[in-house]
Amino acid sequence: MNALLPDSVRRTANRLGYAGLIPFVVLAPASLLDAHHGITWSDALFAYGAVILSFVCALHWGFAMALPGLDERTRVRSLLWSVVPSLIAWPALLLVPSDAAVLLVLGFVLHYVQDRRLARVADLPGWYLPLRLRLTTVACIALIAGAFVQWPY
Repeated sequence: MNALLPDSVRRTANRLGYAGLIPFVVLAPASLLDAHHGITWSDALFAYGAVILSFVCALHWGFAMALPGLDERTRVRSLLWSVVPSLIAWPALLLVPSDAAVLLVLGFVLHYVQDRRLARVADLPGWYLPLRLRLTTVACIALIAGAFVQWPY
C-alpha cells in the first residue's frame, strides 16, 4: 500500500488532520478562559470530540472493507471495533466535562491501540501511525484541559 500512495495523499492527510485539531486547540482554552461562555465552549469541545471519535472509528470499517491481504478474522475484528468508538462517544455528550473527558480520552487511546494492532498485520502507510499519534495526543490534551471548566453550581 505504501508504494501505491503518492506523496500528495500523505500531505493532504496531514493537512486535514492538523486542520481538524483547530477546534480542539481553540475550544479548550476558550472553555477555561471565558468565564461567561465557558460552559458553552466546553459543550462544543466535547461534542466535537465525540464527532471526531466517531469519525476515526470509520477508518477501521474502511480498512476491513478495502485493505488487501487481511484475513477474515482481522476483517471481522476491524468491523466490530469500528462501531465501538461511537458507542463510547455518544454517552460522553450527556456527561459533565470531567466525566466526558475521561470517556473520550479513553476512546481515543483505545482507538490508537487498535490502530497499532492493525498496523502489525496490515500494510498501512508508514506515515499513518505517527500522524494518528500526534492527532490523538493533541485531542486528548485538549479534552483533559477542557475537563477543568468551572460549572456555575
